[in-house]
Amino acid sequence: VLAEGIKAFGAPENAQRMEEARDNACNDMGKMLQFLLPVATQIQQDVIKAYGFSSDGEGVLKFARLIKSYESQDPEIASMSGKLKAMFLPPMTLPPHGAGTGGVAAS
Repeated sequence: VLAEGIKAFGAPENAQRMEEARDNACNDMGKMLQFLLPVATQIQQDVIKAYGFSSDGEGVLKFARLIKSYESQDPEIASMSGKLKAMFLPPMTLPPHGAGTGGVAAS
């Protein structure tokens, strides 16, 4: 199912829909949730409904929880899950260590 999901995101029509949603979001996290996440959810729904998951947001959440439960047991599932998430989630960058704490570094 994961492999089919990854393949679905690579389909020309879906890749175009995702690109348009990314363009509309303009790297704004709030707009990504507004534009990108619904498109990504719909693409996943189209794949997972053939495997008994409901074709709504709840089905996608159940699928995601199921995959998460297998990630630690199977490196291939973990890898494919990471690839799938990277298709619709922006890369997360952590702030530098100690940034924003307001404290002064000890010397």
